[in-house]
Amino acid sequence: MNLDDLYRRVIMDHYKNPRNRGTMNEESVTINLNNPTCGDRISLQLQVVDGKVTDAKFSGEGCSISMSSASMMTEAVKGKSFDEALSMADRFSALMKGEPVEFEELEDIEALSGVNKFPARIKCATLAWNALRKGIEHQHE
Repeated sequence: MNLDDLYRRVIMDHYKNPRNRGTMNEESVTINLNNPTCGDRISLQLQVVDGKVTDAKFSGEGCSISMSSASMMTEAVKGKSFDEALSMADRFSALMKGEPVEFEELEDIEALSGVNKFPARIKCATLAWNALRKGIEHQHE
């Protein structure tokens, strides 16, 4: 099995078996974003305690790239401080630009590295990460 096949399997696993899909009953920060060019939409909920993301869930509809990226992101940011989560979002942006980046927090994220070869799909992959940034910025207001 080559690396592209492995990455495809990881992406499809997160798409078919999403982690953290659902909604929270507790008070949480909720961010709704959509990608009008392809119809992807996400509702991200963050449970925040003392500047740390203690839980993250998402709901929405979209392609395998956007939904698997949301699944991976919510897994990776749990337990992270705002600064750590924003650093991961910055590294993800760099990954989408084709820069070599490693994610010790969740190696599955690296499976999305091939998306940068398809510029139209980058917005799909970054939708959840943009929602994360917006949620953290909302907390700093």
